[in-house]
Amino acid sequence: KCDPTCYETRVLPVLNRTQVKFFYNIFLLQAVELTKFDYRLSNRLDTELQKLRCRVNYHALRFTDPILKMGKLLVERMKMKAKHFIALHLRFEPDMLAFSGCYYGGGDKERAELGAIRKRWKTLHASNPEKVRRNGKCPLTPEEVGLMLRALGFGSDVHVYVASGDVYGGEESLAPLKGLFPNFHSKQTIATKEELAQFSSFSGRMAALDYIVCDETDVFVTNNNGNMARMLAGRRRYFGHKPAIRPNAKKLYKLFLDRNNMTWEEFSSRVRTYQIGFMGEPNEMKPGKGEFHENPDSCLCQAKGIETNEEKNRKDAVEMSDEYQSIEDPDWIDVDYLY
Repeated sequence: KCDPTCYETRVLPVLNRTQVKFFYNIFLLQAVELTKFDYRLSNRLDTELQKLRCRVNYHALRFTDPILKMGKLLVERMKMKAKHFIALHLRFEPDMLAFSGCYYGGGDKERAELGAIRKRWKTLHASNPEKVRRNGKCPLTPEEVGLMLRALGFGSDVHVYVASGDVYGGEESLAPLKGLFPNFHSKQTIATKEELAQFSSFSGRMAALDYIVCDETDVFVTNNNGNMARMLAGRRRYFGHKPAIRPNAKKLYKLFLDRNNMTWEEFSSRVRTYQIGFMGEPNEMKPGKGEFHENPDSCLCQAKGIETNEEKNRKDAVEMSDEYQSIEDPDWIDVDYLY
C-alpha cells in the first residue's frame, strides 16, 4: 500500500517528469502507468485525500481530440438552428428492448426478432412483458416520449436532437415523434457522411458524439436510466446544474393506456403531476444519495470557502429559457452495449 508520504516522495516526482499516452476507442488518458498499485478508492488514505484522488480522476477523463472537435461542431450546428434545444437519449434500439423483455405490440415478428437478440445473454430468464412494463422497466416508445414532452409544455416549434443508434422499427417508429416535433435532428442530419466516416464504424465513438451534444443542451431528456444517462445527469449536476428529465414510466404506463379516454387537458395535467420528482430539479437528488455517476459531488473534494454546486443549486432557482417557461412540476435495466 502507498501512503500519502509514498505518493509525495515516489509518485509525484514521476508524474511531474513523465507523460505516457494510452489510446482507447474513445478516451485519451495522459497518465503514468504505476504498476503494483491498488487503484481502488478504498485504500487507507484519509477521506479528504480519497476525495482528492476522485476529483483528479473525474476531471482528467477526456475524449480524444477528433471526437471533441466533431462533438463541438455538432453543438455549434444545433445552436445555429435554435439558440435553445432539447437533447433526447431515445434508447429504443433492438438490444435494449430485447434485454428488458418488453413487448410493443408487433406480434410474432417482434417476438421472434427480439427473442433471437435476447439469447445473447445466457443468464436471462423468461420475462413477463406485461409485468415488466407495469413496473416501469420498459423504455417509452418514441411516440410516448413525444406526448410526454408536449404534455410538459414543449411546443411543436422546439428543436429536438435525438441521440440514438438504429431505432427498432426504423422510420415507422419515429414518424409519430417527428410529427409532434418536426424540428427533428440527429448527428446524421446535421453532419455529412464524410464527416462521420472516422466514427461511424465504432458504436462507442458515435455514442461519444451524442454524449457531447447531450451535455451541452439546455434540457436533457433520457428514456432509460443506463450508464450514459447516469453519467450525463451527474456531469450536468456537478459542473453547474442543468435539467435532466426522466420519465416516471411506472405511472405513465397506465396513463398511456387510458389516453384515448380523456381530454388532452386532463392527460397533460396528469403527466405533469406524475413527473414531479423526475424533472431534474436541483433538490431532487439529496446529498449522499444515488450512485456516484448521478451524484458525484458527495464523493469529490471541495475547496474550503467555495460554495459547492450542490449547495448553490439548493439556494438558487433554475433559470429556464423563455421557450420552456410553460413546463410545470414531476430501476432500470442497465444495458449500454451500443448506447
